[in-house]
Amino acid sequence: MTSPLPAAALWDMDGTLVDTEPYWMAAEVELFASFGLTWTHEDGLQVIGLGLWESAELFRRHGVDLEPDAIVNRLTDRVRELVAERGVPWRPGARELLNALREASVPSALVTMSVRRMAEDIVAAIPFDAFDLIVPGDEVTEPKPHPEPYLRAAELLGVDIADCVAFEDSRAGVTSAAASGAVTIGLPNLQDLSGTAADLLWDGLEGRTAGDVADAVAQVRRGAGRNLGRATDVPAGAMTDASKETS
Repeated sequence: MTSPLPAAALWDMDGTLVDTEPYWMAAEVELFASFGLTWTHEDGLQVIGLGLWESAELFRRHGVDLEPDAIVNRLTDRVRELVAERGVPWRPGARELLNALREASVPSALVTMSVRRMAEDIVAAIPFDAFDLIVPGDEVTEPKPHPEPYLRAAELLGVDIADCVAFEDSRAGVTSAAASGAVTIGLPNLQDLSGTAADLLWDGLEGRTAGDVADAVAQVRRGAGRNLGRATDVPAGAMTDASKETS
């Protein structure tokens, strides 16, 4: 590894580290059904990455007759149940890269729009000391796509956000991370990230190393990075198989 490591790695959770988005979408379908309403897979794709309270207001406009706090708590509790029943569905290579960066002494923060108790469930399932801190959705004033969550993480870690790398799978998350000034690596999962502000689009984390992250940050800093990457990365304008199937 010849490139310097980032000052910190900032990680989204749902859809990036863990493939829990299907759990959230199932919980949303159940919520709507309890009011005799329909919520489709395509509907669910539109709220991926958004703040839970913003999503709750959208659900209310679609007929869910509950207060926002009640919606957030009901969805969160159901997803926690699904995680407990089915296990933590890790994204391929996520734990390995997270651990590699930790072993390289790179500070890390979990920056998620899930509430703290949900995030702590996931962190507790990681068999090593993965994060220096958590910035959850119930502890920020402005959720993603606003940059506040990432700026807050850098502030708490005591590092310059411009020296950080952020990993995101959603359009809202990419917007948040990029607007904060972090080098932003997009990991398309259920949403197509082409045309977003991601500096790089990677096709996944499996096989990635701390050296790959360092080289990616260096590439972006050289001005070569906007939606470009090595040959195995997703090129600008392309869609992953998952996004083709679900969009």
